[in-house]
This record gives sequence, C-alpha cells and structure tokens, in this order.
Amino acid sequence: MEQTIEWFPKLMQERGITLSQHQLDQFDTYYRLLVEWNERMNLTGITEREAVYEKHFYDSVSLSFFIDMEAISKIADIGSGAGFPSIPLKICFPHLKIVIVDSLNKRIQFLNALAEQLGIADDVSCVHGRAEDVGRLQGHRDAYDLVTARAVARLNVLNEFCLPFVRKGGLFAAMKGSQSEEEVREAGTSLKELKAAVRSEHSFTLPFEQSERHIVLIEKREATPRKYPRKAGTPLKQPIL
Repeated sequence: MEQTIEWFPKLMQERGITLSQHQLDQFDTYYRLLVEWNERMNLTGITEREAVYEKHFYDSVSLSFFIDMEAISKIADIGSGAGFPSIPLKICFPHLKIVIVDSLNKRIQFLNALAEQLGIADDVSCVHGRAEDVGRLQGHRDAYDLVTARAVARLNVLNEFCLPFVRKGGLFAAMKGSQSEEEVREAGTSLKELKAAVRSEHSFTLPFEQSERHIVLIEKREATPRKYPRKAGTPLKQPIL
C-alpha cells in the first residue's frame, strides 16, 4: 500500500495534478469498494492494488494529459463498467459533472453506491440503458462537452454509440489499447455520417507494465442527423462502413 501511495501522487504531480489527502482517500475507498463488490459481480479482472492504480486509475486519468479538463464541465461516459474513466477524472477534477450510461443494472447499483461513498453523488448521475436509446433522449442528445468510451468496441461502432451525446464543437475520446490505423481509416464513413472528424491521436505506455495505450480525439462539427443512432443492437450488427 505504501508503494502505491508514493508513486501514484508523484506521477500525477509530474502531469500537473496535485492530489490532496482527501482525493487520495477517495481513490483508496474506490479501490476497496471495487474489490469488495467484485466478489459479488464481475466488475474487473484486475484486483491487485498496484495493478488497479496503474491499469484503471492512472489509465483513466491519462485522458487529462491530452485534454484541458478545466475547459470541460459535462462528461458522458458510455459503457463505463466500473466507472472508468469518468470517476477517476471526477476525483482529480472535482468541478466535473458526470453522466454514466450502462446497460447492466448491477453495474449501475455499484456506481450509485460508489458515488455515495466518495461524496460525489450530487455531481454523478447513472443512467441504466443502451447508448442507442439514451442518445436519442432530450437532455442527453448533442449535450456534452466530452464523451468517453474505454475499450468498448471498434471505432466505427463507438462513433454511433457516442457522437450523438456530444455537443457541436465538443469532443469524443475513444480510449483504446494498441493503435490501429486501419480501425481509424475504417471509421471514416461513420465520422462523415455523424458530422465529426478526428482532431488528434495520442499514444503512450503505462508507467510500469509498459503496455500501450492509444487515445483518438474526435471533434463534433454539427448536430447529430435525425436517423442516428439507429435502434439498439443495429450499430454492432451493421456498422456504418
């Protein structure tokens, strides 16, 4: 535990993020709740403390290395699972307002309990539903400064899941493992259809394990065309190509 407490805030500090004792306590609570709930439901295959801090917490916060989080106020996290990347970002940047969309009610129960325990429930709203359905609802459609998805599906599918939530001029961040130029090329048609374009791509490696991470930042140019997203299940079965 001591080692985690040493390297994590140190690496955050190197990136310009100063964590208070309260924020470090929030990460500790997050870790303990994740492991506790994971015994009852499958939230993550990673439970060893060091690995959770590196592969979930550090990896989630890495998005802030490439985006000015102070300029962001509203985030929608699509298919967030156990709260990644949005909850670690919220801990580091307390001003953020977060909406998490997940199709599994058990995960929503965990996320609601987590937000309560971390003292952030006023700023975190968990929505149980499919992205394709929620993305059509007023209040969610074309509404968010930043939308995130972490290793959920191929980019041409993710675009249809996520871009309907992004406001005009806002960003969608696709957080991936290894870089795939082919995947970005394949997503070209869906980007045109959904009125968006790749703004930048970023690669880095995790500090200890050295596994590769890749973030594609996509800018929304216009409001979502009425026909998107298509009905639940269609984007995965028939991606825009």
